[in-house]
Amino acid sequence: MLDVRAVKVEPITNVDIPAVAEYLQVGFSPGPSAAEWQRVMTPPWDVEQPNHGYLLRDNRRVVGAYLALYSERVIDGRPHRICNLGAWCVADEHRATGLRMLRSLLRQREYTFTDLTPDGNVVALNTRLGFAPLDTTTVLVPNLPCPMRSSGVRVVDTPTEIDEMLSERDQTIYRDHAATAVKHVVVAKGDRSCYVMFRRERRKRLPLFAFILYVGDRDLFRDCESHFYRYLLLRHGIAATLAEVRVVGHRPARSVMVTGWPKMFLSEDLKPVQIDYLYSELTLLR
Repeated sequence: MLDVRAVKVEPITNVDIPAVAEYLQVGFSPGPSAAEWQRVMTPPWDVEQPNHGYLLRDNRRVVGAYLALYSERVIDGRPHRICNLGAWCVADEHRATGLRMLRSLLRQREYTFTDLTPDGNVVALNTRLGFAPLDTTTVLVPNLPCPMRSSGVRVVDTPTEIDEMLSERDQTIYRDHAATAVKHVVVAKGDRSCYVMFRRERRKRLPLFAFILYVGDRDLFRDCESHFYRYLLLRHGIAATLAEVRVVGHRPARSVMVTGWPKMFLSEDLKPVQIDYLYSELTLLR
């Protein structure tokens, strides 16, 4: 009989990263490599991390892991500490004790917690623990190659140009995420610019979609979005874009409604409108 008392819950330290990465590579196979999991656990932005999540250890063997990504954000003029709950994997024989990792994470005080990739069972569990759902109303936008009249709109994707065109806030976000798995562009018109961050999404293993993670100036994006969708098709070969109405600020023309992926958060002082997808697992995993 399995002795659950022998299974220990421990914070994931720097020393544990290689072993946890190898465990996740096996647990999520086929999926990210051990090297990719190590990159997820060591994000490029500057933040004091209390841990990289929690693990289950049976003697010296890792039998479970729940990753966590931390960031310190200034939201509406106030500092906030965010903990993004990442991949959660537990060996079958230890599933009864896997919840202890989540409880260890949630016992950390003064954090807002986000879970941006929960599956169905986790959604129900999170709800019981007090998490609230985010509005993930999602549309699918065809990326059309329509010829554009000369309107002074540019889509810039050169790193040096992007950095020079951004506001101080967006420049910080860009520099923090420049080395992650996401893509960056600036949509510019006249003296205005809109920073857009997106990632490639796979369906049936085909990277046919873009998913928009962040829009810096929603009004400008609405005026110039057709240029952005055209850019995705012609430059990246991406046929369509998935956009959450909450993120882009409107429902794009010629879009169709599709099912959005559940996303949740737990906070004592932040509202849904203040939650975004930056500094999260969504920016690190391909």
